[in-house]
Amino acid sequence: MTSNTTNQIPFRYRNEDSQNGVTRETAKRMAKMLGIPETQTIHMALYELSRRILPMYEKDDGALTDEQIMTIREHSPDRKHLKLRASLFSKHEETSNG
Repeated sequence: MTSNTTNQIPFRYRNEDSQNGVTRETAKRMAKMLGIPETQTIHMALYELSRRILPMYEKDDGALTDEQIMTIREHSPDRKHLKLRASLFSKHEETSNG
């Protein structure tokens, strides 16, 4: 049986721990603490990173139109106490519903 090397990449540990990688010793310590093999520890770390940086949804059609914003405002139950956020990603784009 031959191994499938097309789904593999070379992996090198760093000489010292930094935000860009870890040493083999650190990987071993993590694996021991988790009770899993080093390879599984690497997969776990990559999975956790993917959950933090990759979107969990498909990209939408962009910003709301003025008409859509007005419709939302009209259907809001108590508009005096609510704020409409023009973007989920910028805290500086809030508009008052007054």
